[in-house]
Amino acid sequence: MMRTKERRQRGRTAWLAVGVTAAALAGMTPAASATRDGQQTWRDCAGQDTPAGMRCAAIEVPVDWAKPDGPTIKLDLARLPATESTHRIGSVLGIPGGPGADGIEDLKRAAADLTELGRRFDIVAYKPRTRVWLDQVPPSCMQPATSLSDPRNRKEYTTQATAMAKAFEACQKTDKTGLFAHMDSLSAARDMEAVREALGEERLSFMANSYGGVPAAAYARLFPQRIRAMYLDGVINQVDGWPNQGLRILRVAERVFTRFTAWCAATPACALHGQDAGAVWRKLIRDADRKPIPVTTSEFGKGTLTGWHLRSFGFPTDPGPGNANWLAFAAAVHNARGGDGSGFAEFALGNARVWAMPAMPAMSCGDDRGYTSYAQLQKFRRQARKISPNFGGGATMDALACAGWPLKVANPSRPLPSRGLPPVLGVGSTWGDYAWTESFTKMIPNSVTVGYDGPGHVMYLSGRKCPIRHATTYLAELKLPTPGTTCPAE
Repeated sequence: MMRTKERRQRGRTAWLAVGVTAAALAGMTPAASATRDGQQTWRDCAGQDTPAGMRCAAIEVPVDWAKPDGPTIKLDLARLPATESTHRIGSVLGIPGGPGADGIEDLKRAAADLTELGRRFDIVAYKPRTRVWLDQVPPSCMQPATSLSDPRNRKEYTTQATAMAKAFEACQKTDKTGLFAHMDSLSAARDMEAVREALGEERLSFMANSYGGVPAAAYARLFPQRIRAMYLDGVINQVDGWPNQGLRILRVAERVFTRFTAWCAATPACALHGQDAGAVWRKLIRDADRKPIPVTTSEFGKGTLTGWHLRSFGFPTDPGPGNANWLAFAAAVHNARGGDGSGFAEFALGNARVWAMPAMPAMSCGDDRGYTSYAQLQKFRRQARKISPNFGGGATMDALACAGWPLKVANPSRPLPSRGLPPVLGVGSTWGDYAWTESFTKMIPNSVTVGYDGPGHVMYLSGRKCPIRHATTYLAELKLPTPGTTCPAE
């Protein structure tokens, strides 16, 4: 298990960095037995906060699916049996996000909100191979290769990528699990197929969230005939390429920032009230790019904040309860223009170091997450500046880290064949991930995406009742809502 400090570091992601979803990292050890032929024994789950009736088991899968007789890992499973067994339809498998989230912890968290769905379905969760990796990650893989920064020229880009490559290679040498080279989503999809076989189901229904959209797409690519239905909640569309996902979220951020400036103008408590908040912000990031702001944090020591740090890790698209996040952001901007960057320092410096820990990007570099060249980065910058004057113009942290990936990309971004796939249901926040989710569902004919008219990410894990109702109806009856359907903020 990761130390407490490291757990906190993993959680330091921002709206612009497509990365780890908030997930409890405390594990649950199921009482289970497993064999490689798929015959598993279901037993009562061990651990605290386990929902009533939850049963646990495990299966073994190859570390490398190209070598089925080679070393294996154990994937823990959990199942909440259908409460109306005479009307049981089948199983719904949750696909956790992160990467690195534990699907069993997700199910424990969401069980009460999935009661209606659980009347006619066994709800199944599993611990993916990325989580198995995190639970056994070598200490060397947790050492940052550098503090990532936005490269100003090709030389800086190459230097940073080379540092990451060396750190990746050192990490792989100390990896005793063998997973370092096999955490791509095609491998994860084959794990999901092994789960289906272990459950004895002809076809499965799925609930994917956040990064879980990447293995969901991989499963659809490899096993379309095994999908009964698929619910996609705030998912990233890796099929369309990571740069395009970054551009989509920049458009959304601009719209939300306009909401923020209007709120600030109408709110005397906002530290920038009575000023042009947007102009203040843009001047701050320009000035910080010319003359970085020196900061000191208790956890990460001394550093500097450039405009890139602020653009990437400054603005919260979720106002928070009582607009607390926006109040804090406005105060941080006010202080930073006076030379005090403490309001941004820990979050920005933390991300710059966490993404440089090989263990973190190794879970997704195989999914084509890195820049392929400095020219690609420059193209992204040009496009981002046109779209987003408040946040565009810099590299994304995850793509910088994966630019140093030393292995062949196992799961490249490429079109998804939609033939044979059933219509899917997507849900996303119009303040955030709707644009990602809709770009995914549009690839599959006759699919629908419901917009949640408020901030948030992963509606069923957040207990949002309206999206959960739509998901339940779709999964149980294969009935999609009318295109253009929205859910009000809750």
